[in-house]
Amino acid sequence: MAVKDVSVVLAHGAWADGSSWARVITALKADGVTVLAAPLPLTSLADDVAALNRALDRTEGPIVLAGHAYAGAVVALARPERVKALVYVTALAPDEGEKVADVFYRLEPHPQAPRLAPDSNGLIWLPEGAFATAFAQNASEEDRALLAAVQRPISLSCITVPVGRPLWKNIPSWFLVAEDDRMIASDTQRYMAERMKAKIAAHGVDHTPIVTAPKAVVDVIRDAIHSVTGS
Repeated sequence: MAVKDVSVVLAHGAWADGSSWARVITALKADGVTVLAAPLPLTSLADDVAALNRALDRTEGPIVLAGHAYAGAVVALARPERVKALVYVTALAPDEGEKVADVFYRLEPHPQAPRLAPDSNGLIWLPEGAFATAFAQNASEEDRALLAAVQRPISLSCITVPVGRPLWKNIPSWFLVAEDDRMIASDTQRYMAERMKAKIAAHGVDHTPIVTAPKAVVDVIRDAIHSVTGS
């Protein structure tokens, strides 16, 4: 099987959209890979899984499915028929019966992590200053400004419902652990990755390496693709 026969589907996390994967998409496309960034509404976990499945329906062939941050919970609940590998990028991976919030708040937050609280609509926005202090502290000023300008809020309904049986129990998984993550503790990432029996790649990157260290992310996704193609 050739690389071009595999579809890579990318799922963005909270406070982001598909454009956060831009540098990863460009690099994979240069390899001849078919790539799609799934738009998630961030309105509820069920809504996000449904949206991801609609994106999967637009692809052909075996799928490598990658999720950043919150989207780790989403990709694990996708329809499994053509999903052959999962890639977690500084992501959350709740087990069956756990909530996203359970793993997010498993350990004390980083001293520079933002205080998060829902607004009157039950939506959680990231304070603008948090893009520089915790979300993407290694990003350029221009990149942080763009991330802040396009941020999308996440609903409480995304993080407060127990998840079903995750695909990582049955499908090979990769996990990029961000050792300088100020949003999700690196020890929590490693705990989840080891529980998943994922292939771990640890890097001294921030919470958003899809923007600030895309090569590290692409290398992990390439490894997952090669496991599917056998090349």
